[in-house]
Amino acid sequence: MRRLKAIVFLSTMSALAAIPALSQVTPAASENALPLTVGGGVSNYDVDWGHGRMWGVAAWADWAIVHGPSYLHGLSVEVEGRYIDWGESADQPRLKIYSGGGGPVYAWFPEHRIHPYGKFLMSFGGLSGFSFPTTPGQPPYTHDTRTDYAAGGGLEIRATRHVWVRADYEYQFWNKLFAGQKTWDPQGFTLGAEYNFRDLHRRHR
Repeated sequence: MRRLKAIVFLSTMSALAAIPALSQVTPAASENALPLTVGGGVSNYDVDWGHGRMWGVAAWADWAIVHGPSYLHGLSVEVEGRYIDWGESADQPRLKIYSGGGGPVYAWFPEHRIHPYGKFLMSFGGLSGFSFPTTPGQPPYTHDTRTDYAAGGGLEIRATRHVWVRADYEYQFWNKLFAGQKTWDPQGFTLGAEYNFRDLHRRHR
């Protein structure tokens, strides 16, 4: 018999207000658990535009599939945002890159203390800070936005009952950027920590 449970602390997390606030009863090992993970970290990216590697910050939230067939229990829906703004080459104009979106993430052995995962995200992103090349006869511009895609993966390692360390790699695809003259492919790593609400009532293994 399924029953709905109110999630009282979501009122203090306005950034996650759109996440469903109802959960179902699960087996004793994870009873009353909320299938939500939130985290953040520091990113280091090869920006693929003459600047070498740059630094930024990232944040994410995962809503896990905890019911249904067992092969779905490693599946989550992730929302991710990233902002790259520091460490550009001194001889290059300033560059800012940002993106926000989401997509599926699949973790193998999600109940273990160390597990790998893969992901594929679709985001809306932009970059700004210098004059982009244009088609002949058109004035230069300093800001561009595109739908971009990212494939990646990494490892999550349990540090405490609730806290995990995450090492993430992502390869982005920005097509037809700069007036269609270039396919832009920034890629890099993010190292951070995340809080797994599902562990609030879960027994240690």
